[in-house]
Amino acid sequence: MRGWMLAIGVCLGLFGQLGLHGQGRDTLRVMFWNLENFFDNRNDSTSTSDAEFSSFGERHWSRRKFNTKCQAIAKGILWTAGEKGGLPDVIGVAEVENKRALQRLLYNTALHKLDYKIVHFESPDPRGIDVALLYRTSRLRLTHARPCHLYGADSTVLRTRDILLSEFVQPDGTPVAFLVNHHPSKYGGAAVSEPRRKIAVDRLKQLADSLQAAGTEYIVAMGDFNDTPANPVYKRLEPTLRNLAEPLHQKGLGTIKYDGAWELIDLFFVSRKVQTEGMEIISIPFLQTADGTHAGRKPLRTYSGPRYLGGVSDHCPIWLESH
Repeated sequence: MRGWMLAIGVCLGLFGQLGLHGQGRDTLRVMFWNLENFFDNRNDSTSTSDAEFSSFGERHWSRRKFNTKCQAIAKGILWTAGEKGGLPDVIGVAEVENKRALQRLLYNTALHKLDYKIVHFESPDPRGIDVALLYRTSRLRLTHARPCHLYGADSTVLRTRDILLSEFVQPDGTPVAFLVNHHPSKYGGAAVSEPRRKIAVDRLKQLADSLQAAGTEYIVAMGDFNDTPANPVYKRLEPTLRNLAEPLHQKGLGTIKYDGAWELIDLFFVSRKVQTEGMEIISIPFLQTADGTHAGRKPLRTYSGPRYLGGVSDHCPIWLESH
């Protein structure tokens, strides 16, 4: 209840009272959330998923349902801000169809009162889903952004999500870079898809090393890595990036529930200069539901098979504060 009341305060513009505009310059709050099929309701591309998530598609994805999802995402962000004592300065997102969907999220919900801007590029993913970044202009000044393709052994661009690189300057002049990831899934089998995820990890390593060599010492990589911290492939990121998810994984915590077991596949990796007490998994009460097959609760999805549930995602968001 306390968190929800604080979130209402955000909506009313009580930023000073909540400390949301007055938070110290030495605190950087970062959130990542896989929004699971965040499509608008228009069928205006060639991807099969876009046709499926349209007003006349298989999902009957109407404007009302799309707006309901936008409102739920916004409430989830504001509830988290209330719980954590401040708005996220940066929000990385995955499974976003296009910039228009993000504009509807920012400008047609309570988030329109805030100063978030969008970084988004179309990716070569065949489903038509991308990663993106939302950032607060009062906290960060964007200096550079680009999509970073993944390349196969023959140097062709892989048809998957790019890694999104966004570089900023903080109010004190310190440069900071964010890398938003959504690595290839295990669809078709973990062993078959493993080489593609290794390519993604190696590409992330290359980008982080290049940033560090250019003088950017504050680097945050986030995303849905479609694998748990137990995979030794992440050792390739060392020493440039360290894995913040390993302690949570060892405790059996996770961001997605599969066959009754939690799996931690949404991860943070940070450079040594990023001082933090670790990452957190955010369980938003009104976006959780009883697990009808297994014990406990699980994230409330938008759909369960063909059945519309009205939730947001099968992923919990993750959170990081750097001081």
